[in-house]
Amino acid sequence: MKFLVINGPNINLLGIRQPEIYGHANYKTLVKLVEDTCAEVSIDVTAFQSNHEGVIVDTIQGALGVYDGIVINPGAYTHTSIALLDALSAVSIPTVEVHISDVASREDFRQISYIRAICIKSIMGQGIDGYRQAILYLKKYLEER
Repeated sequence: MKFLVINGPNINLLGIRQPEIYGHANYKTLVKLVEDTCAEVSIDVTAFQSNHEGVIVDTIQGALGVYDGIVINPGAYTHTSIALLDALSAVSIPTVEVHISDVASREDFRQISYIRAICIKSIMGQGIDGYRQAILYLKKYLEER
């Protein structure tokens, strides 16, 4: 099984950007958590981060026929990008949306998630452990299909 974990804008600034909301773990710690979780359950993983919407779209399109599942934290693009929704819809790879903070309890504009409609699950407010939960959920989902 092979997963792609995509992180959008500013996720590379974990530990620096608003630690009261996103925690003190840095991006390197997040990637290690993702890699360790996948290694524990025999999943090959690629972790990817970009601050550029088009690069993320290209990465999603490039996942077709390569990855069995996607875990994505689109960052602010969650609330603005129909292009990410269209890319995920086009490749039809089972996807779990993850957010470090509980976006449901934040600003009104964060209540909109364009990609949620295509995702098999959304995990939010669990800190970086939400990635572990997303990976394990996605693995179970794929095994039960």
